Amino acid sequence: MNNKKWFMMMLVFVLILVLAACGGSSDGEDEDAAADGGDESGDEGASDEGSGDAQTLRVSIGVNNDHPEYEGAMKFKELVEEQSDDFEVEVYHSGQIADDRAAVEMLQMGTLEITIPSTSPMVNFIPEYGVFDLPFTIPNEEVADKLLDGEFGDKMIDMLDDQGLVGLAWWENGFRNLTNNTRAVGSVDDLNGLKIRTMENDVHLDAWSEMGANPTPMAFTELFSAMQQGTVDGQENPYPTIESSNYYEVQDYVSGTNHVYTPFIFLMGKDLWEGLDDEQQQIIQEAAVEAGEFNRERNREVADESLEELKESMEYTEVTDEEMERFRETVQPIIEKHKSTIGEDIVEEYLAEIEKHE
Repeated sequence: MNNKKWFMMMLVFVLILVLAACGGSSDGEDEDAAADGGDESGDEGASDEGSGDAQTLRVSIGVNNDHPEYEGAMKFKELVEEQSDDFEVEVYHSGQIADDRAAVEMLQMGTLEITIPSTSPMVNFIPEYGVFDLPFTIPNEEVADKLLDGEFGDKMIDMLDDQGLVGLAWWENGFRNLTNNTRAVGSVDDLNGLKIRTMENDVHLDAWSEMGANPTPMAFTELFSAMQQGTVDGQENPYPTIESSNYYEVQDYVSGTNHVYTPFIFLMGKDLWEGLDDEQQQIIQEAAVEAGEFNRERNREVADESLEELKESMEYTEVTDEEMERFRETVQPIIEKHKSTIGEDIVEEYLAEIEKHE
């Protein structure tokens, strides 16, 4: 019995050793697999993005993904990622990250990499950018291109430095046009009493008041429901924005007023920009310019296409040259009024440059 007991005890002991050895081997394999798995995951990331250390550049825009600005932003992403493994570009539309003004502030704080706002919100940072809000000053796209791509455009970009910003290219939002749900508008007289949603911008507010309308500042995100409910009679935006936002569902009339030409400007934060090496800066700069040229071309194509679409469901009124001149004369006091707040010298230079290129 003693021998049997001893044998059974030894057998149990051996089994415990075997099980312990198997368990130790299993634990060691799991730890090694986790370590290998981490390395392999990093390699796969480098293969997908070109570099495990790729820097993410988030691009924030306010319009939706049907707009030519979004197409331009995706073109920028394509160009950058083709040229370099150093960056991964992510495009956020429809103000998913922030509206234009807040996005610019995020650039200054270093919490966002890129935004491409219209120039109107930039007035909050640089008063001189108000020149682009002066109504009925830029007559056509050719003059706009010469103005922005020349010395005047460079001068406006240089002003960004003091705000901790870097401007890399001019893009295009385009000419703003009027829609409303009350009557056809082909002259200044037709605006009388119309409640028009505008941006919260003093030049725009004063200009519409001078033309006889009742301007009502309102957030862009609230506009559709406001028109649907009759809170406002109409609004003003470029044709691509009007069409892609489905305003034809709640508006009956569209007028080719072309009252303001609004650029987009491609911005990065100064600290981020200066942290890039020369080659990286060149890649981003060239991509911003090329994507901007693509954006302008697409914006003009889409503007024509959008207008044709709008005509299918809205009554279109073309403003005659004679009536356009009346509009210009009507808002002239507003231009004079805002020279002091924008800067008299910059306004005079802006108007002189336009006249030179007409």
